[in-house]
Amino acid sequence: MAERQNAFGYEELLAHGRGELPGQMDARLPAPPMLMFDRITHIGDTDGEFGKGYVTAELDLRPDLWFFQCHFIGDPVMPGCLGLDALWQMTGFFLGWSGSPGRGRALGGEIKFTGQATNDKKLLEYRIDIKRHMRSPLPFGIATGSVKADGEVIYVAENLRVGLIPVA
Repeated sequence: MAERQNAFGYEELLAHGRGELPGQMDARLPAPPMLMFDRITHIGDTDGEFGKGYVTAELDLRPDLWFFQCHFIGDPVMPGCLGLDALWQMTGFFLGWSGSPGRGRALGGEIKFTGQATNDKKLLEYRIDIKRHMRSPLPFGIATGSVKADGEVIYVAENLRVGLIPVA
């Protein structure tokens, strides 16, 4: 079996969103501006906190990012739901990367906010650790996750659930 790619640059993530990444199944990442990371720095199906795989990704924070312009005027902060969505995006990407068919849908999870991503920060680091991965009857993943802004943990997520629905 050929070894799978374990890191992806921005152009590859855009190709994934268009369904053009070689070996890609049905799952697709969203297109910008809803794509919430610039690169996947590592993806693997072993190791991680639970020994079932993990994904790390990064977003370069710049003051001109769209959400800083509107959330909030005079008090720019990244909406917490966008960081949570990044973790769901990564979980869905993992499911497709690992060979499960279908289109990703977030199904829930719990998040605790301990900080925020403001426009003076430079880098967001995301991580998910796969707790469970079911391949049938419906491909499904459960993960834990965290978001760091300039090295400081600002969100911690538990029981992130993503399912892959069949393509009709």
